[in-house]
Parts: sequence; structure tokens; C-alpha cells
Amino acid sequence: MSEVAHNTPQEFWRPPVAQSGLASSTEACQGCGTEFMVGARFCHLCGTARGALTRRGSARWTRYLEFHHIREGLGLSTASLIAFFSGVGCVLAAITVWIVYSVQTINDLWAVQLYRMQWLVAAVAAFAAGVLLKKAPASKE
Repeated sequence: MSEVAHNTPQEFWRPPVAQSGLASSTEACQGCGTEFMVGARFCHLCGTARGALTRRGSARWTRYLEFHHIREGLGLSTASLIAFFSGVGCVLAAITVWIVYSVQTINDLWAVQLYRMQWLVAAVAAFAAGVLLKKAPASKE
């Protein structure tokens, strides 16, 4: 193989993309500011989508249903937000018990009330866990 190219200067390093007359072909992440790797669709540091994908996805209203955006919007930690969702689920279960079960006798009434109380106690416990797991705000000292 060495006989094929005579007197060629050896290059030990070349840029991954040939430099053209354009200003710069590198993009920086909108989330953390690092440069994207060549051909990457997401940032290797924070996971943010590349510019074109983010611009196209920012018009969707469903991005506000993403766990990350809800957590940032409410200012809760992950564990606190999970406890909050568990509490909301327990409240919905209590409402479902009230709607689904029909009361025929007094014993049915007591059974339905007991189910509802259990779901509501679970909701209170989940909300209390969410409050206890919430991170304290950083001091401004």
C-alpha cells in the first residue's frame, strides 16, 4: 500500500467535516450549550433534541403533558411529583367508587363509604408524602 502514493504528506489529524466556505456548520444545544456530535439527533449531555426537531415539536400542545415539563412547571422533585400523581389517582378512584357502585341496602352504603374513605386516606397519605419529599428552595445567600 505504501507504494501507491509517493511523497504525500502524512496527516495525522483531519477535522471530521471538511471545512467549506460557510461560516460554521456546528450547532450548539439549546438546553446546555454544548456542541452536537456529528450526525447526532440529541445532545449527548442533556438529551435535548437538535434545533430542527425542537422547532418542529414546540408547536405541539402535547409537549406540555411530558413529565419533564410538568415537573419544571410545578417546581417539584421527581419523587414529589410521583406522589402527587398517586394522590390524584386515589381521589379519582374514590370518585369512581361513588359513581360505579349502586346502593341497595344499608350494608351496601356502609361498604361504599368504607371504600371511599380508604381511597381518600390513601390520597391524603400520598399528598403528605409529596409535601415531605419536596426539595427545599435554594437559599439566596
